[in-house]
Formats: sequence, structure tokens, C-alpha cells
Amino acid sequence: MKGLTPSDIVVFGVYMLLSVGVGVWFTRQQKSLRSYLLADQDMNYVVVAISVIAAFFSGISYLGIPAETFHNDLRIIWVLASFLIATPLTATLFLPLFYRMGLVSVNEYLEKRFDRRLRVLASALFIARATIWLAIAVYAPALVISAATGWAVWVSVLICGLSTTLYTSLGGMKAVLWTDTLQFVVLLLGVVVVIAAAGMLTPGGFAGAWQLAEEAGKTRVLDFSLGPMIRVTFWAALLGGVANNLVQMVTDQVAVQRYLTAKSLPEATRALWFKLWVTVPMVSLFYLTGTMLAGYYRAFPDRLPELTSKDALLPYFVVSTLPAPLPGLLMAAIFAATMSTVSAGINSLTGIVMVDFGRTRLAHHDAGETTAEAAGDAEHEDPALAAAQVRQARLLTTGFGLLVTVLGCFAGLLGTLVEAPNRIFGLLGGPLLGVFFLGALSLTRRVGGTAALVGMAAGTLACLAAASSGVSFLWYAALGAVTTFVLGGVASLALPRPSPVPAADAS
Repeated sequence: MKGLTPSDIVVFGVYMLLSVGVGVWFTRQQKSLRSYLLADQDMNYVVVAISVIAAFFSGISYLGIPAETFHNDLRIIWVLASFLIATPLTATLFLPLFYRMGLVSVNEYLEKRFDRRLRVLASALFIARATIWLAIAVYAPALVISAATGWAVWVSVLICGLSTTLYTSLGGMKAVLWTDTLQFVVLLLGVVVVIAAAGMLTPGGFAGAWQLAEEAGKTRVLDFSLGPMIRVTFWAALLGGVANNLVQMVTDQVAVQRYLTAKSLPEATRALWFKLWVTVPMVSLFYLTGTMLAGYYRAFPDRLPELTSKDALLPYFVVSTLPAPLPGLLMAAIFAATMSTVSAGINSLTGIVMVDFGRTRLAHHDAGETTAEAAGDAEHEDPALAAAQVRQARLLTTGFGLLVTVLGCFAGLLGTLVEAPNRIFGLLGGPLLGVFFLGALSLTRRVGGTAALVGMAAGTLACLAAASSGVSFLWYAALGAVTTFVLGGVASLALPRPSPVPAADAS
């Protein structure tokens, strides 16, 4: 297999330098912690939406989804339909609530609705979940790029982790949002190039590639089996996908912090819906990539060696098949996907630590307050204090970036790229999602902090039992959320009625 050519390396290097340059450019604009964490809440909804998409479509998605449909089939594609359920739920029930309360950390809501215990526990779970997830995100492209190019895994980990840490710590949220937009474009172009190449190089073109994949059983889309042990079914992909998407949209600081950078609630809502209409066709391309590659390698089976990792499929095809400098561009796309995720994650981790554990307060920006009014409020802040907070945020961001980079060298112990993140979000996020529903719905108004903790403990045990008994990884989040919600509600009937939730904090 040929390696990267000098022109490939030049393309790759220029892109990495450009990403870091964006962070340096925005360094001079960081005058307050609100600016660093929320980009002054003046971002256009298109930029916000693209940033959220880029944040969650890391190298895990870029490599794992095509590998999933290549080695299995298209039954998991019904996860896309779950976005059509999760998005309106988030837009109508949770986003107005979060924006009205002027949150910086999504877990602030849990303290206002329940008590301090829920906020601290949720924050700790997010830190654990995000750190593990980001380590996988850094490890994923490093592993497969190493397999495709001969680079040592640790070299790829360091390049990705350290460069991302640099531009995120310097530029804050604005650097994250704008580099996410750049990386989204590169990522999307990359997957289009792969699909086009696989289709054109297969005898019979795209139709021929699809037919060959169909003959290999790779185009199966329906399985209405009800067994929870079956790895992927229509019900697991749809219902489990709803829960997994809600974990990300509602409980995850990475997503919520981005929505709160919008100029207003209507802008944040538009960002959420814009994200939906971009995500569905975009992810469809990822699924189609694996199918096209299945057809291509069925036509030319001698061109596919035994891969050291199933997830090495896409970079192997790129490096061995495409002419220079396209492999360099595609390697940049894989790193782009990961850098978007890591930059989003470590910035959000910084926000969680400073606001939830450090009790740092930011000047409040009401939903009806204009950007100019918010800026005026910021001018009255103590400049020395604001500068100190930004320095602290940069140090925390750097620390989290270095931690994730180091852990990325060992993330291969956690499992495959598609299954491991879903397990993490299910085990650590599903029960928390149940708590958010307990807080937001009027029918569970009497549920207090202790009852919510009881439900959350039960939901966690249910998830652990499912994981140990072989239940599909797609069901973990749904099982944890439903168990938490039901048993939390039941527990509230046996406990004293809590104090009424203040009107300003109610859903």
C-alpha cells in the first residue's frame, strides 16, 4: 500500500496550521469568562448548528459508521428517524427552559429544580463521560491513520490532541465555533469524495456497487424483531436512538453550551432545527459510504487485505486508491472531525468545573436581553477579575486537553468505535436523562431531590444489569431513562412532598 506523498503531507500540515491560527486570532477577543465560554452570545444560528453537528461527528463517526455498514448492513440507519422525535422534544420542552433561566452549565437547572446534590452528581458524571468519550475520539483516527500510513499511534494522538488543545485554550468558544464550521466543510467534502470514488471505480458505477453490496447482504434495512439481545433492530435503532440523542441534546454540556451562544431563544431554536435538516442527509452519506465500499471490494476482493482494525477500512481505501493530494485532504478531514469534538468537549469541561464546582458566576444574559445590552453589562464587570477568570479557564482547558491526549493512548481498551460511545452515553447518560424529564414535566412536579436520586440509582443498576446480560448497546440509554423516571416518580409517593418549585425556576 502506498503511503502519503509530500503533497499529501503539505495539505495536511497547512490545514492543521490554519486551525491553530484561528485560535490565535480570537485570543485578543477574550475579555471575560462569558466571552470565553459562550462567545458573547452573539453567534448566528447557522454557525451554532454546524458547531453542534461537528462536535458530535468525530473521527468515531467518520470511521465507525462506514465500517459498521461495510461489515454489517443498513439496519442501524433507523437511528436517523430518531432525530425526528428527539429534536421537537428538545425544542419545545427543554430549550426554552434552559434559555429562560440564563444557564451556563446545564446542570444548574438540576440544583434549581431539585437540590445541590443532583447538580454535583450530574457534573461529575458529565466529566467522566466526556473525558472517556474524548479519549476515544482522539484514539480513533490515531489508530486507523497509523494502520493506513505507518505512523506510530502516539504520534497521531499527540498531533491531534495538542493542536486542538492549543487553539481551544487560546481562542475559547468563538475559536471552537468557527473552526468547527471550517472542519465541517472539510469533513463533508471528504465523505463525498470517497463515495464518488468508490462508485466510479466499481464496474457498473453506483448502481453496480449497490447491486454487489445487495448480493453480499449489506443493504438490509428492516428487522422488526423484539428481542433485546439482537444487536441492531428497527426498534432498538429508533427508540434507543431517541434516548441516545436526547442524552446529547438535553443533558450534555457540549450541545447545550453551544445553543446558549445564540443571540436569542428563537435563534437557538432555529439552530436546533437547522441541525436536524443538515444531520439527516449528512449521516445518510456516512452510511452510504460503507455500502459503496462493500460493493467496490466485492468487485475487487484482492485489493482488501486483512485489516488490523475493522475501523481502518476508510483510511485504507483513501491512501491506497485516491490520487494525491486527496489522501492528505481526507486525513485532514478525519482529524477535522476529531478536533471538532475534542475542542467542544474540553471547552465544555472547563465550563462545568468553573461554574458547577468553582461556583463562578457570570453576568446574567436574559432571553429578552439584546447582545448590546449584555455587552454593556459586561463592561461593568471588574476587568482584573474577568482577566483572572479567563486565565483560569485557559489553564483548565489546557489541563483537560492534556489529560484527554494522554488517555487517548490507552482508549483502545474500551471496545469498538460504534459500540463504545453508545455504551458510555447509555450507562452514564441514560439515568440522568430520566432525572431531567422528572424535573421538566408538570406531572412529576412533586418529585424532589431524594426521589430523583432513588430513581437515578435504580436506572444505573438497570443499565449495568443490561450490559452484563448481553442486551443490545442501543437500549442502555432508554432503559436507564425509563427506569429512573418511573421509579423516581414512585419513590416520590413514599417521601414527604418537597417545597414548591419557585415560579421562575419551574418548567
